[in-house]
Amino acid sequence: MEKKKIIWYVVILSALICVIFLPGLTDLHKLRAENEKHKKRIQLLEERNDELKEELLRLQKDPVYVEKKAREKLGIVKKGEIIYKGPSKKK
Repeated sequence: MEKKKIIWYVVILSALICVIFLPGLTDLHKLRAENEKHKKRIQLLEERNDELKEELLRLQKDPVYVEKKAREKLGIVKKGEIIYKGPSKKK
């Protein structure tokens, strides 16, 4: 009879431990997955930040690059240049 009581105590104690610690473990797993997602996002943002720093440096130091960007974005032309526009692409 004493052996059965010990077995029941062990079973009840095991169930109690599972009830107490299992939700914490699932929360821990979710937090770790979220942390990994944030680490990847940070890495992408750091890479983009480096690209923008490089772009800024080129805009500050390279007048040829500034001219190229102005021509692309603003449609600026030099005096005496003729603008040719090809047929527009229709989708």
